[in-house]
Amino acid sequence: MRVNLTVNGSEEAVDEVWEGESLLYMLRERMGLPGSKNACEQGECGSCTVYLDGVPVCACLVAAGQAQDREVVTVEGLAQGPPGEERLDAVQEAFVEAGAVQCGFCTPGLIVQTHDLIERNPAPSDAEIREALAGNLCRCTGYEKILDAVRLAAERRAAAR
Repeated sequence: MRVNLTVNGSEEAVDEVWEGESLLYMLRERMGLPGSKNACEQGECGSCTVYLDGVPVCACLVAAGQAQDREVVTVEGLAQGPPGEERLDAVQEAFVEAGAVQCGFCTPGLIVQTHDLIERNPAPSDAEIREALAGNLCRCTGYEKILDAVRLAAERRAAAR
């Protein structure tokens, strides 16, 4: 089947999508967007988090066909500027600067979820950060640097407003 959707601001048509194929598979394997990671395929780790019509979802749990005529934003789509001249989003920069990126497997999902949190709540408390990121698992960082990155991104967004 063909799936027509908007991905990171561009209208796309993906052919030969098979019934039951996940949005994650379609993004990574058919569209060449490897940012979202395939870790658990059960919606437990959050590594594949993307926006679907502005709502964070685990792409491994969404059938590709469900994205028909909808908008998807991946971690790649958070960067700003024209292709080839993109600038990282403040959240992406904060994760790099705070050392919250270790093996990088959980990072894309954490960045998308953090982006959503800060859009909804520009000054989250530590408890609100922990709750928002509860569905994203990391095995490397111990989470403190991730919390530092979220705080840094929130501070920068607040200063820029």
